[in-house]
Amino acid sequence: MSKIQPSTKPARRRTAILTALAGAVATATLIPLALPGRHGSAQAADAVLYKNPECECCEGYATYLRENGFEVTVKATQDVPMMQRMAGIPDGFEGCHLTMIGEYVVAGHIPIATVNRLIEERPAIKGIVLPGMPMGSPGMVGTKEEPFVIYEIGGETEGGAPKVYATE
Repeated sequence: MSKIQPSTKPARRRTAILTALAGAVATATLIPLALPGRHGSAQAADAVLYKNPECECCEGYATYLRENGFEVTVKATQDVPMMQRMAGIPDGFEGCHLTMIGEYVVAGHIPIATVNRLIEERPAIKGIVLPGMPMGSPGMVGTKEEPFVIYEIGGETEGGAPKVYATE
């Protein structure tokens, strides 16, 4: 009498689906990082903004970027937290959404002066982040309550901690 072996098909299928999903997310995140950035004016840049499907403030930030000369493609996804980790954003520094501008990660509601500075100076970092959803920041309602502290990610810092890139 032969033993009945449990089927491994559901486990293989689940693994294949998860692998395909991870690959799709990685491709959507990392391909923009590998593309050459636009040189010159930030006003000619394309931006891809990844946001939670239910988030309206992210649409406000996309409109803000468009009003400042960017061509913005908005992509709704439930994977923003995972994409931010893959982009190198440390825990506690996550922004509301993730935007790819040229080769840079721009996470959160960052004012345009700082975005333009990033693109014009082209520092050797992965990008910048404004953690959380500060009141009065571009795309957010309310009145600005304190200066916005924007951090750089992926730069050469002692201990790997993000350092301040700009305060607005």
